Amino acid sequence: MLQAAHAADPARVFKAGAATSNITPELGSSINGGFQDGKAVFIHDELHARCLALDDGQTKLVLVVADSCVIGRGIFDDAKKMVNEATGLPLENMLMSATHSHSCGTAQAVGQSEPNPLYQRFLARRIADGVRCALNNLAPAKIAWGGVDVPQHVYNRRWKMKPGGIPPTPHGVTTDQVKTNPGINNPNLLEPAGPTDPQVSFISVQSAEGKPIALYANYSLHYVGGVGPGHISADYYGVFANRVGELIGADRQDPPFVGIMSNGTSGDINNIDFRGGQAKEGPYGRIKIVANDVAQAVAGACKTLKYQDWVPLGVAQKEITLGLRIPSQEEVEKARAVTKQSKLFPRMETMEQVYARETVLLADFPKEVSAPLQVLKIGELRVSAIPAEVFVEIGLGMKKRHPQTFTVSLANAYHGYLPTPEQHQLGGYETWRARSACLEVDASTKIVAGLEELFEKLK
Repeated sequence: MLQAAHAADPARVFKAGAATSNITPELGSSINGGFQDGKAVFIHDELHARCLALDDGQTKLVLVVADSCVIGRGIFDDAKKMVNEATGLPLENMLMSATHSHSCGTAQAVGQSEPNPLYQRFLARRIADGVRCALNNLAPAKIAWGGVDVPQHVYNRRWKMKPGGIPPTPHGVTTDQVKTNPGINNPNLLEPAGPTDPQVSFISVQSAEGKPIALYANYSLHYVGGVGPGHISADYYGVFANRVGELIGADRQDPPFVGIMSNGTSGDINNIDFRGGQAKEGPYGRIKIVANDVAQAVAGACKTLKYQDWVPLGVAQKEITLGLRIPSQEEVEKARAVTKQSKLFPRMETMEQVYARETVLLADFPKEVSAPLQVLKIGELRVSAIPAEVFVEIGLGMKKRHPQTFTVSLANAYHGYLPTPEQHQLGGYETWRARSACLEVDASTKIVAGLEELFEKLK
């Protein structure tokens, strides 16, 4: 359980402000998150960038969560630059992340989905607008944070299987020791290949008079899914944002209360009980169940919080260089021949063809990338930001070393899956080389070491 920080100097004024900005794409837009591209035919619920601004009188911090599967660094950097030019807020004082909902407009080329440059520019501008509105809403406030376990909705999706239960990979590799999403009640199931993190961490801010301003939560759950075909939806993240406001009595305020759910370390975690313990639900049924249960737990935990009138804020950020797993020329030539077997070329049909296309595309990638790492200081709390789909073991390790912390995935950039070296050895979907899974095997080790340096700077 995260505890509120010690009371600080009451003479200082702490402020908070929040706002949302609509980032819904137009109908007909690409929807990414699958091996085949989707197209938006219906807006089930609007997408938003949800923004929280904090100010201790000397330092301002901004946290943004945007309804999107993945967002590349260019969009986040453009948004930060717009905010900086308009307000002077330093670029490193903004933490921006994507939710990883698989029913949003494509903002980054991934799978067989390509982004519309007009939507990318629109998205950057709307994120910047949301931040500026949150900064405009800054008003005297008090803050608290906490955590509550909601274990019933997180499952490790990587499974060890009985002999013969794991087929060859699309690259033809036969040494995988785990299977991702193995199928409900698969007779070959042995045990999950890793743990889960049941904790929902959250930051709550209220006005000086006690009126809720915003609640920023973090849960290590990939997404829920189960939306209608071609539907645009914020998934459970959007339902949670609305529901938690209802439960804490923050409906129809002026300025509006802003609920926010960020993605924790969920690279290997989803909401499917592969032992078959869940009832089947219709479209959006599972989303509503998960969002309501998480919101109920957080709203209940809010009643036990002790709010503080002031806490110190800080930030530390650094760039680290990570290697990429780039295919050889021979692998590229073989892959190119496989892609040409598709009867729908240039669109790929089979998994083998899809991954062959990834190999061809990776041939043009650099051998190294620069990845931004960031840690925010909010009193005694530390919020880490990693630009990847982070495996749960990494987040659990951070919490063990730093009890008052949580990690935001898909933050400030996007560099695909981040397994531990040990999980790399087991293989599985998240390790299969693709643009969404091409970081070097030791990337997580380097990222954690970089974050630990930032924790030291903020002591």
